[in-house]
Amino acid sequence: MKYLPLFLSLFLACVAGCAINPVTGERELGFIGEQQEIAIGKEQYEPGRQMEGGDYLLDQQLTAYVDEIGQKLARVSDRPLPYEFKVLNNSVPNAWALPGGKISINRGLLLELNNEAELAAVLSHEIVHSAARHGAQRMEKGMLMQGALLATAVAVADSSYSGIAVGGAQLAANVITQKYSREAELEADYYGMHYMSRAGYDPQSAVSLQQTFVRLSGEKKINWLNGLFASHPPSQERVEANRRTAQSLKPGGEIGEKRYREKIKYIHENAPAYKAYDNGVLALKKGDITKALALASEAMQIEPREALFLGLQGEAYFQQGDYGKALASSNRALDLNNRFFQFYLQRGLIREKMGDLAGARQDLEHSTKLLPNANAFKKLGDMSLVSGSTADAKAFFQKAASSQSLAGKDAAISFLCLDLPENPSKYLRLTLEQTKDGTARLRLSNPTPLPVHHIKCVARFLDARGTTQQIDLAHPGPVRPGKSVIIPLDGQKIAAKQQHTLQAKIVAAQIAQ
Repeated sequence: MKYLPLFLSLFLACVAGCAINPVTGERELGFIGEQQEIAIGKEQYEPGRQMEGGDYLLDQQLTAYVDEIGQKLARVSDRPLPYEFKVLNNSVPNAWALPGGKISINRGLLLELNNEAELAAVLSHEIVHSAARHGAQRMEKGMLMQGALLATAVAVADSSYSGIAVGGAQLAANVITQKYSREAELEADYYGMHYMSRAGYDPQSAVSLQQTFVRLSGEKKINWLNGLFASHPPSQERVEANRRTAQSLKPGGEIGEKRYREKIKYIHENAPAYKAYDNGVLALKKGDITKALALASEAMQIEPREALFLGLQGEAYFQQGDYGKALASSNRALDLNNRFFQFYLQRGLIREKMGDLAGARQDLEHSTKLLPNANAFKKLGDMSLVSGSTADAKAFFQKAASSQSLAGKDAAISFLCLDLPENPSKYLRLTLEQTKDGTARLRLSNPTPLPVHHIKCVARFLDARGTTQQIDLAHPGPVRPGKSVIIPLDGQKIAAKQQHTLQAKIVAAQIAQ
């Protein structure tokens, strides 16, 4: 992690004194400085948007409108940051903020809001999360508790590609998907409503919006549970707190219902197309290719310019084994949108199946530039292995293996198959034991998920004269995953007072196929 040495040095500096929260004015532990926050947000904003569906491109005026409202609120916030506001092409109702003022809202949430004041409530809430360092605080706490920036696993919604993100992109995945604390949510509500009021919006809209969220939470609608409510849990406590805050603020203000309806008109009119697409994705996950193709066609008839629909069609043809049609759909998707990693990943996998290895490698590598992802790195590793480039294959597998996805787990096994024979002592364990009669012996343990055999060991000890003696040992195996075996020292009698000089090392082992 490129930031870790810097963060550790900042942590040591923080021991001498803590930071002042720029929003609350309270003293708090803070060893990620503002410039680091901004750098993290800038670096992680693109992969964060990629893993959540990519930017929504068909209505640029909508994105400009959201940015206009966001910047209006940012200007009255307590902390000047390089704020950015993007609309993402994702039907799940959600919004999120990264450190440094990088904020996104999904197309799906915009459709659920009723007016501009409610949009202001959502955006001001996210501004506080960024301005009050809530994301940075979670990173700091994670570092203190785990000694690392990244958690070992990320809770992922079905519509998200967070699970296949690897390397530095996992940082964005963790910040986006982790649940905010009760205190952070109440704080973001309180100061967000103040920002709304300063910008001229009716803060009562934040009350009614939270009431709606509580009602929807009780209905347990999966889209909401996987989206906004996963990281921003609503509660009646927040409703009551918002009511008290609204009473302390200037009553009235802009609602902007008519203007808001005009601005979301395009996505509202095309909502049936995205509903068909979302149902098609679900059908494909269940293995119903025919239904997925029909729903993709239905979506394209409503909005033929949306690349996601062609991507779904291409994936359905790919799973059907019709690589020619899959390639044609994938090419058309990229013609419409060449800024989304999934389309490059998809075409790379198709080209590999069709034998166009150079084209496949180009597309897969391009996908990793937009979002470092396990699926592409795993396939690049497979291709390198077939071509005889073992070192490249190991490097790709190792990158993919940091993901908890299926591709990541497969890559971890592939890496183990290549690395264990070269470095057996890194994976297998040898321990010295004594029998009841004082005879020394070795126990070999296999903590890996694969069986091993053809194991060779070397044991050295000092005899009574102080001369180094060597014993070459072998065990044919196999040693099953999670099991251990005893390796006797070939009848060697090592005196008890010499046993403390015994050192043993595994020098060879193979994966048992």
